[in-house]
Amino acid sequence: MPTFRIRPAVQGDGAFLADMVVEAANWHAGAAAPRHEVLADPRHGRYLAGWMRPGDAGVVALDAQDDPIGASWYRMLPRTEPGFGYVGTGVPELIIGVRPIWRAHGVGRALLQALVERAKAQGHSRLSLSVQRGNYAVTLYRSEGFVVTEAGNGRDTMVKRLH
Repeated sequence: MPTFRIRPAVQGDGAFLADMVVEAANWHAGAAAPRHEVLADPRHGRYLAGWMRPGDAGVVALDAQDDPIGASWYRMLPRTEPGFGYVGTGVPELIIGVRPIWRAHGVGRALLQALVERAKAQGHSRLSLSVQRGNYAVTLYRSEGFVVTEAGNGRDTMVKRLH
């Protein structure tokens, strides 16, 4: 079984988080939206701009050589510039990405669980996310207590209560 560890995200992780936004956008087989197009899209860029702002928190998974292999983080996005999974002011929206070779090895689950613990410790009562229909990660999200609260155009918003 591959080994990895989780550490808190830091300001210097911004470039790797950008890589993980691209991975998240290209989650399905055959998807190949170029990095520059994904990152130039303001709907994706809002998850990265100015990282690490007050209210931002995240975790990074590292392999045995300490190379980053996945990340999950959340941001408080304003109503005027909502993310894909925006549900309200004061509810952080999470983003998660894992390098393809590390998918289905428990990295995503470990990242998600670590981020949920961090959100609880920071006093948040809910976390939200958005997932495209057909994304295999929805099974992970459901198994970790996220429920669909809003069905959108090809994607669903899911929320986890942290009590």
